[in-house]
Amino acid sequence: MYLHLTEEDNTTRYPALNQVTDSPFHLWEDKSKDSSMLTLARGILSDEQFYIIVLFIIYTSQLINICAVIANSLCITVFVKLGFSEPSNISLTALAVCDFTMAVLYTWGNLCSLLTYHNIRLPFHDLNVTFLTGSVHWTFLSSTVAWITAFISFERCLCILFPLKVRRLITPKGTVIAMLIILLLTFCPSFFIYIRYKFVWVFNPYLNVTILNTIPVDSEFAILFQKISVVICGLIQPLLAFSIVLICTVLLVVQLRKISSWRMSVTSAKNQRVQPEESPAASSSAAEARISQKEERLVRMVVAIATIFIMSYIPTYVGLLCDVLFDRFNLFGVYRRLYIVSSYITSLGQPFSGSVNILIYYKMASKFRSVFRRLVRLNRQEQERHELE
Repeated sequence: MYLHLTEEDNTTRYPALNQVTDSPFHLWEDKSKDSSMLTLARGILSDEQFYIIVLFIIYTSQLINICAVIANSLCITVFVKLGFSEPSNISLTALAVCDFTMAVLYTWGNLCSLLTYHNIRLPFHDLNVTFLTGSVHWTFLSSTVAWITAFISFERCLCILFPLKVRRLITPKGTVIAMLIILLLTFCPSFFIYIRYKFVWVFNPYLNVTILNTIPVDSEFAILFQKISVVICGLIQPLLAFSIVLICTVLLVVQLRKISSWRMSVTSAKNQRVQPEESPAASSSAAEARISQKEERLVRMVVAIATIFIMSYIPTYVGLLCDVLFDRFNLFGVYRRLYIVSSYITSLGQPFSGSVNILIYYKMASKFRSVFRRLVRLNRQEQERHELE
């Protein structure tokens, strides 16, 4: 529901709404006459350094996000053509949909920042509105991506540890239910942020226009609810999911090495035409290692996806840790410019992770590669047909 504030409300109840912009390019500055305090308030980076670095990162991020949108669109199309009889296709499709949505939300925020930098007047407050329509949902959706990756890694662990029972444990129906539960617990709480903030139409006397802005709801319940949801869904859940992905990836790598060693020993025995005697313990280990080559390729693909996820998300969690440990290193601290630059840099990893998954699928999944090639050929044939007409 949109509200309309009078000019009196703008100047008395919410004076901050009259600020022209609070984008990353136009930060609140300390008006102190003391030059040393002014330098400290601005942080280590100078004005020119800050603008150049942020602008370069935003353009780089925008390019990566466009690649992520295109790549995940192709992934979704290929998985739909492959069908959802395999549980792995369902979870990988859910991962691609989340990566696609994150890339779109991030592109939206970057676009508004770039338009503001080039002095293009927007009909809304760029930072506040994109915070509610993009940044919040993007942050919560990153938790969804983390949990889907954790589920995929855990599923592959079960396939290796219990190869004969896993088909009864992991079914297409169960995978769909798991994806819906993950979505409900991780992404849906982001919409509760609208309990804490509301959209309003505000008259800006400096620009002589009415623009869309947001105001906080001064309610103890809303503030408490926001803090709880951000801590649980924005901090605890991603860290827990990251830990599960890390543990499952280590287990998968160890088990893959056992499988490779067992297959090399079997191949060596066949070449020598001598069957070595195996102890009961070795026979049990070999039985666990006997999974199909198709399953082994899928496990390797999951390990690659999880490894890229871990490498991409580590900088984000390091940034969160620094935010907790250092009081001055935050958006409103004395080193806010350095904080903003580091936040932009660490956030590049997540869209990068979503954009390179298609290369992993194409390299390691033969069915995906086959359908992808047919899809590209069909597109080319249609283009040639249109050109001839």
